[in-house]
Amino acid sequence: MAVFPSRPLNPSRLNLLVRRNPLLFGIPFIFLMVGTSYGLSFVTQTKYDLHDQRVKQVTKEQELKLDHDRRKFDIREEYFRLSAQPEEDWDMKRVPRPKDTPEWGVPPPEPPAKPDDTKG
Repeated sequence: MAVFPSRPLNPSRLNLLVRRNPLLFGIPFIFLMVGTSYGLSFVTQTKYDLHDQRVKQVTKEQELKLDHDRRKFDIREEYFRLSAQPEEDWDMKRVPRPKDTPEWGVPPPEPPAKPDDTKG
């Protein structure tokens, strides 16, 4: 069986140039990919910066209400305040049951009657 050569009959100049020097195609392609990635990172960062700026905008009135009557939080102070409170300052109170309900809730249903197995 005959083996056909992989060379085209009429190769173009570009084809010959890329075959002799593959870097002529590869290097610009890599620069294009890296440059595009770098440019898109700026666009994406700008998008997130605008979103953060929109979320963080607080009017002066809202800012004043946030700082009004604010007390500094101390975990030790809260612990002592809660531990000083009496633990049992509540009374047990029975919940009233609906009418016609037994003491311990609804009685279980009666089991179904078993049929007699006296066939004979």
